[in-house]
Amino acid sequence: MSIRRVGVLGAGLMGSGIAEVCAKAGYETRVREVSDELVKKGMGRIESSLGKAVEKGKLAAADRDAAGKRLSSTTKLEDLADCDLVIEAIVENLDVKKETYAALDRICGPAAIFCSNTSSLTITEMSSATERADRFAGLHFFNPVPVMKLVEVVRTISTSDATAEAVFAFAKSLGKEPIRTHDNSGFIVNRLLVPYLLDAVRALEDGVGSREDIDKGMELGCGHPMGPLKLLDFVGLDTTYAIAEIMFDEYREKRFAPPPLLKRMVLAGRYGRKSGRGFYEYGG
Repeated sequence: MSIRRVGVLGAGLMGSGIAEVCAKAGYETRVREVSDELVKKGMGRIESSLGKAVEKGKLAAADRDAAGKRLSSTTKLEDLADCDLVIEAIVENLDVKKETYAALDRICGPAAIFCSNTSSLTITEMSSATERADRFAGLHFFNPVPVMKLVEVVRTISTSDATAEAVFAFAKSLGKEPIRTHDNSGFIVNRLLVPYLLDAVRALEDGVGSREDIDKGMELGCGHPMGPLKLLDFVGLDTTYAIAEIMFDEYREKRFAPPPLLKRMVLAGRYGRKSGRGFYEYGG
């Protein structure tokens, strides 16, 4: 399976990062968003990221320019018709994703591979909206995409051997370190990480320690670069809450259930860094 042209659905934080690494790796990359405003914002984010990489000496100016020439943008799904691989990074809503995939399935060629960057929804359910379940997989990147080396390659019970190997090889070609996992909600990383983060909230809720001491305990005691409550603020409390809800719905296990404190903070708009306040306060 030859992959030369990549389509990226969504130009948000994840989509723009995915498009950037694809273009830098030599792929003709076409980014699709639903409005001109979102396209402009996403492409601006990519341009800024590439510029910062040059300033830091991590990317040659010539390579930045070459990557820029490989990038194009659109608001039309039809413009992804000739893509060999389409990576979806849109809103984490199953109905919206399935509707988009159903439309894309009618547009793209029969050999095109579809991949979702979902962090918690099952790939199998998304693939059911198409006629190409054998050419459907998960490709879960981590934020910030240009920096984080890991990619989870998710195989369903219907994904063909050829598709699984093609997607794994593609991830490696981006300079990433892919790992293989099966199609379970949360895959490997979130299945282990989310219960840990939720337990940290429960520890705070139960008065086990202060927010600072819980974070310091994990940073200095376990060598984690960031304590769990700081990490929740970085990821977004609303994002983690939504992922936990999906995973609890899948597994029906208490360890995936969002604690009451997390729910109250989300309802109060305390999402973390993005809103200026979460477990900690952020100025500026």
